[in-house]
Amino acid sequence: MNAATAPAKIILFGEHAVVHGQPAIAVPVNSLRAEAVIEPGGDGLRINAVDLNKVLPVEVDSDLMDDALTLTARMTLRELNAQPPDATIHVSSKIPMASGLGSGAAVSAAIARAVATAANAQLPDDQLNTLIFEIEKLYHGTPSGIDNTVIVHEKPVFFVRGEPLQTLNIHTPFTIVIGDTGKGALTRIAVEDVNRLVRDEPERVNPMLAEIGAITRKAQKAIETGTIDTLGPLMNRNHALLRELTVSSPELEALTQAARDAGALGAKLSGGGRGGNMIALVKPEDSAQVQQALKQAGAARVFTSEVN
Repeated sequence: MNAATAPAKIILFGEHAVVHGQPAIAVPVNSLRAEAVIEPGGDGLRINAVDLNKVLPVEVDSDLMDDALTLTARMTLRELNAQPPDATIHVSSKIPMASGLGSGAAVSAAIARAVATAANAQLPDDQLNTLIFEIEKLYHGTPSGIDNTVIVHEKPVFFVRGEPLQTLNIHTPFTIVIGDTGKGALTRIAVEDVNRLVRDEPERVNPMLAEIGAITRKAQKAIETGTIDTLGPLMNRNHALLRELTVSSPELEALTQAARDAGALGAKLSGGGRGGNMIALVKPEDSAQVQQALKQAGAARVFTSEVN
């Protein structure tokens, strides 16, 4: 059986500000992936959502939006102008949901690739990226486009909405620890709340977004020149600004502080906030103690990833 996969992603700098024209930096997390395994045969196309213990028929003529999995399959077939193959696609994911790791985009990308393969059609990455972005818009309102871009292309990116994809050169690999609060949070609501702040308090909020953009550009230079030691303070300041934008939470504050106290060079929330994940920049030799500190501070799950 053929299989298609897609990785998680993590935002290092720039979340929320990226929706308002500022840059962001994001990288794939290759150790956490969504997978769609193709089993040929049967009558029509079905999606077996392994983690949900559901088998969902793909009704190609339907316009219902109630299920992201079958919607992705339908939109892919329409994009390819292809007939539904006789196959079952078994979908599973190791990526925690609603936690800032791009679970939805990764699952959609894996399904779309599997559907294209089962239909004997080509789906180039640029075309897939556009398709997944359209699906993200249906479910997240005004996404930045960063999730689908990193996940589809599987490369670190310096991302500015509406501008051509710019991959990021990692001069010197570095280690991050990801701490999951275990508390799901909808990105769409946090994005809408920040949008409201921009409308209601532009004199106060726009300078904060601009400062996040400036921090992200400094981080880009540090990553591309290998001056990794400067990233920690930039992370801490980025987090403080996100807290001012109301997208932190007590759980995120506890984990970021625990990571710093355990020797992390810097720590911040990552993604939509209000829950989900935080990240900590660590020296490799300090990784274990930071992981332990995060668990003791209440992290539901802890992951380590090397950015390279």
